[in-house]
Amino acid sequence: MTGIAPGEIRTTCAYCGVGCGVLAKPDGQCGITVRGDPDHPANYGRLCSKGVALGETLSLDDRLVAPRVNGAEAAWDDALDLVANRFTRAIAEHGPDAVAFYVSGQLLTEDYYVANKLMKGFIGSANIDTNSRLCMASTVAGHKRAFGTDTVPGTYEDIELADLVVLVGSNLAWCHPVLYQRLAQAKANRPEMRIVVIDPRRTATCDLADLHLALEPGSDVALFNRLLTAIHEGGAVDIDYLHHVDGFDAALAKAGCEDGRVTGLRETDIRAFCDLWVRTEKVVTVFSQGVNQSTSGTDKVNAILNCHLATGRIGRPGMGPLSVTGQPNAMGGREVGGLANALACHMELTDPAHRNAVQAFWNAPAMPQQAGLKAVDLFDRVADGTIKALWIICTNPAVSMPEADRVRDAIAGCEFVVVSDVTDRTDTAQLAHVLLPATGWAEKDGTVTNSDRTISRQRALLPAPGQARHDWDILADVGRRMGWGAAFDYAHPSEIFEEHAALSAVAADFALDFDISGLRGLDRSGYDALAPIRWPITASGTVERFFADGHFYTADGRARMLPVTARPPAARTNPRYPFRLNTGRIRDQWHTMTRTAKAPRLNQHLGEPFLEVHPDDAAALGIAPATLVAVTSPSGRCVLRASITDRVVRGQVFAPMHWTAQTAPTGRVDALVASAVDPLSGQPESKAAVVALASFEAGWFGFAVSANALNADSAYWARSKVTGGWRAEMAGTQIPDDWEAEARRLFDLPETACQSISDASSGTARLAFSEGGLLVAALFVSRVPVALSRDHLAAQLGQPLDVPLAGRPGAARPDPGPMLCACMGVGRNTILAAIASGEAATVAEVGACTTAGTNCGSCRPEIADILDNYKVLAAAE
Repeated sequence: MTGIAPGEIRTTCAYCGVGCGVLAKPDGQCGITVRGDPDHPANYGRLCSKGVALGETLSLDDRLVAPRVNGAEAAWDDALDLVANRFTRAIAEHGPDAVAFYVSGQLLTEDYYVANKLMKGFIGSANIDTNSRLCMASTVAGHKRAFGTDTVPGTYEDIELADLVVLVGSNLAWCHPVLYQRLAQAKANRPEMRIVVIDPRRTATCDLADLHLALEPGSDVALFNRLLTAIHEGGAVDIDYLHHVDGFDAALAKAGCEDGRVTGLRETDIRAFCDLWVRTEKVVTVFSQGVNQSTSGTDKVNAILNCHLATGRIGRPGMGPLSVTGQPNAMGGREVGGLANALACHMELTDPAHRNAVQAFWNAPAMPQQAGLKAVDLFDRVADGTIKALWIICTNPAVSMPEADRVRDAIAGCEFVVVSDVTDRTDTAQLAHVLLPATGWAEKDGTVTNSDRTISRQRALLPAPGQARHDWDILADVGRRMGWGAAFDYAHPSEIFEEHAALSAVAADFALDFDISGLRGLDRSGYDALAPIRWPITASGTVERFFADGHFYTADGRARMLPVTARPPAARTNPRYPFRLNTGRIRDQWHTMTRTAKAPRLNQHLGEPFLEVHPDDAAALGIAPATLVAVTSPSGRCVLRASITDRVVRGQVFAPMHWTAQTAPTGRVDALVASAVDPLSGQPESKAAVVALASFEAGWFGFAVSANALNADSAYWARSKVTGGWRAEMAGTQIPDDWEAEARRLFDLPETACQSISDASSGTARLAFSEGGLLVAALFVSRVPVALSRDHLAAQLGQPLDVPLAGRPGAARPDPGPMLCACMGVGRNTILAAIASGEAATVAEVGACTTAGTNCGSCRPEIADILDNYKVLAAAE
């Protein structure tokens, strides 16, 4: 390998399932610099905005550095003895199914392996599930129905080799930005490549699309059934390949009964899509959460797979289905049996031969014979008291689970809750009886597997802070304390990886797909030096793609096509809840922002929770831009900032899922989502909740910046980290009698010098607090949403008091405007200035003038929108 500088360490990014390689260089002061690894096959040096900012997320200000029991600091021995004793007692009194683990796709494979071994092999229950249940369980179920195992056939290279790429329920530009960059570059190199985006919402990814199909939520099966019918009618069925496939006739018959009108698409668009797919042999279908997060998610997956199996367009370069996972090690979790209905190495929990083989390999005292509780059912059993002891590791279900308020209350009512995490400042950690300090991304050492089966090393860059320990080490220590010393006598993650590789040889004896037995025998130095490698890795080598030869992992070696039909979402719109809510991610944040919220640059693009509403719907409801919207569903309520946009169609709204009680208490969007699940996968339907909207009648709106944390408690508030302090958006229903007194309470500055301007008649007030002539806090309030230069004002913290009451830069200082490019720190006004000057008339020229869009590329669609709007305005003048 090349491209590494002195002092740099090769590791893997902490975020999405792309699995980008990172070159990190510790600075000797508990910080690092990062750049993309040019030799890693996932990214070849590219990084997205979140990856670029990894070094800014490592501050220790909120780190949990010692165990806590009932809120008080405790010794590790005392804390782990308590955990072991309480779990042992619950098992003795109520049986092994009275305890549960809820884990995470952000764990390393070695962590995941030990957790599953402890629960399934030694506690004897399958009650271990993962937040990956929320992102890709339907893909697992669909793969297993079609292929016999949870096998991803394709690779990232196939995206670049394809002549047609179909993106289904995947906002690649924002959720998997480096894959988007690779796709964009491939299309630039081969303009004849065609891209279709299938998504109810017009996302940033549509910037690349030749065709955008804004289908009705949940109707994907109907569209792909129409495609299967067109494949048959167009003569694209591969008769020879069908010798390796069962179920074609039944699947085709069911597809022929489908009514394409349920998609809401024009017939001409459906035909255009089908014609393009049928006549293009090299097709890759990339699918993600828009497919999986549905009560018919498994059927959606199989409808896609049916089309590739019928044409034999699978397993060959540039063709096949490709599931892209949401988390950095969702795939690694699948490999070790991280789901409640799975067993390690793709073996089946309910297959006696598989179960007995794993039990013998582990020398385990007890193995469950049935699947455990999937995530939604697991927290239902926590709520009703069936689960007596619960261990939550590296995840935040009090925010991320559907019906999040009910899940939060269930955890709060559980008899004994353990949380292992890097911080005590998550909604879930606040509910724990025992808090265990775990290592974070920069301190962990192990492996992860990305969406195309590439195993990469994650290497420690920094020492563990305080008393923090690795998750595998904590789990193994509890296993020893529960009486299973020999089974959990690990001293290093390489020993766990060696055991995992050896167990995969057992799976290979059953002729299963997952096999890394070729990596057996790695000593610690070999493990430390392990380069990225794609499984399977047998003693004779690796395999890049599966299924081109027509061999599958079913009992008879043949694939299965499934007869499926479209089903509407579980919740139906009605006069009380007339809108359909779609939830998802934004470009610069990750999950519940435990890491990303610590990087100021990542908070500047979209700094508070929002709701996208179509202009016609907003007008009908009296919702003005930038005002607040009260959103209610049968399970919860939120208050969100209104974003009026035609990115959504009438009757549909969109909200991101990142905010928590710590960052925006009324922005916990999963409180709105019902716990309806796919009957096969158990994955919740997170894209099709029903909601009602109403304008939130605020008496005042406010914006604040402060060098210290704010004591915000108004009816609405959302705070985020900025360089040198915090910023917050606020609103309230009652207007305080004295704004200066309210500001002093908000900032906890009872004696600090204050400059203020207020006008009771207009309801405006502006207050600035300074110490030693330097700005330490400022508050701007108005009866309408406050208009000012937010990024400019935040940047004034700690600076000499420079007319902050104006809220905008002086005439001699240009205002860069709201952050648009987080990677390069370029504001919207800077881009507009380059366009207005005549220097930049294309996205590439904007990049050349301002650097915006020249790294990650995820902001390029927004730059293109600015250019288009500018041209429209210029033409109208």
